[in-house]
Amino acid sequence: MQDPKLPGHLHPLSQLTVEMAAIFKEMGFRVAEGPEKETEWHNFDALNIPANHPARAMQDTFWLKRSDGALQGDLLRTHMTAVSLRELAKKQLPLRVVSPGRVFRNEATDATHEAQFYQFDGLAIDRPGKITMAELKGTLSTLYKKLFGDQVEIRFRASFFSFVEPGVEVDIKWGKRWLEVCGAGLLHPNVFTAAGVDPNEWQGLAFGSTIDRLAMIKYGVEDIRHFYQGDSRFLHQF
Repeated sequence: MQDPKLPGHLHPLSQLTVEMAAIFKEMGFRVAEGPEKETEWHNFDALNIPANHPARAMQDTFWLKRSDGALQGDLLRTHMTAVSLRELAKKQLPLRVVSPGRVFRNEATDATHEAQFYQFDGLAIDRPGKITMAELKGTLSTLYKKLFGDQVEIRFRASFFSFVEPGVEVDIKWGKRWLEVCGAGLLHPNVFTAAGVDPNEWQGLAFGSTIDRLAMIKYGVEDIRHFYQGDSRFLHQF
């Protein structure tokens, strides 16, 4: 039994969140928060995710119901990009903001997936020509090198996400395998329009980085589920 007189400490995921926030603040970003209960418009529609997109299927999203059992159009947010959208809609531009928080997805769990996990989303908005893919790559490379050291192996792969164009996925070498840790790209013009911002006047980059998988890499944890089981023997190591 733990001595009740001993002080407590932050959970390893909280420790990493604080460290990541400090790194982004050094790069000129501020931290924002948003609701875990989100609207369909903020979570999907405004982010250029069409009604027939697989992410809207019941097996991926925790939709909320009214007392009569009917869907009410609200949900548990599936990504922190919904918070970035809320910040963009405030039209306080230019903008550099990050938003760490918990997200929820109705999916099976395994060593690298959980039904609830933590993301660190980011958004940088400025006049056309000032925001480029090179800045996106530099921002994320700076983050991961500060977390893991200059020797960290990072790769960027072309990918598709509805709210960015072009889009990339970011992987980090984890042992002998590559582990996906981030989706990113230049913010899609349709997202600007949905937020009431002229895409001809502003340009931006966006990224959504996992926190849990970064913690696995940083602390040498083989299974993401250890962070959520509440085993004091595991947590006391941090």
